[in-house]
Amino acid sequence: MEVIKRPVWYMLGLVLAIILVACGSTSTGSSTGTYGGNSSASPTATTASSSSSCGKYTVCTTPTANTSGSSVSIKTAAATVNGTAVTILTNAQGLTLYYRTTDTASSVCSGSCASIWPPLLSTSVPAGSTSLPGKLTIQTTANGSQVEYNGHPLYTYAHDSAAGQMNGECFGSIWLVATTDLAPGNANSSNCSGGY
Repeated sequence: MEVIKRPVWYMLGLVLAIILVACGSTSTGSSTGTYGGNSSASPTATTASSSSSCGKYTVCTTPTANTSGSSVSIKTAAATVNGTAVTILTNAQGLTLYYRTTDTASSVCSGSCASIWPPLLSTSVPAGSTSLPGKLTIQTTANGSQVEYNGHPLYTYAHDSAAGQMNGECFGSIWLVATTDLAPGNANSSNCSGGY
């Protein structure tokens, strides 16, 4: 009888382990910085409005606007990106905004790409919480009316789950945090050390 009980307990433990692995972790901790530990941010005051957050380990199936009513609000935050102190752009909830260096007027991150990098959409030009040195505009893209800063379409990152996180910085060596000094066009150099 003892011989039969032991394998049953082993099988039960194995089944439980498989179930736990299959479910995965749904923790949305508030670590700051990238996986390489080269970025951190301290957000300024934010205001509440609805936004799209896909969660840390899940993926949205469609891009959704980070809107409250007809327009979004752009905030700023002091941050250290790749060892340099900068001012970054965030949405109203303090989530970091990014741009993609390979975007063009006719080709932006859309479709399945936009499920990981939700575009910042708005029906009107957003208000900035502070005076920005660059220009906020709206451009019709494959995603809809997408917010741009100095001509760069803006996105959030599905793996940022809290204000101050910059997990998308240098992803693929083409995704960068949008800073207030972001130059117009594609003349921005990347300080990515190989990306992911």
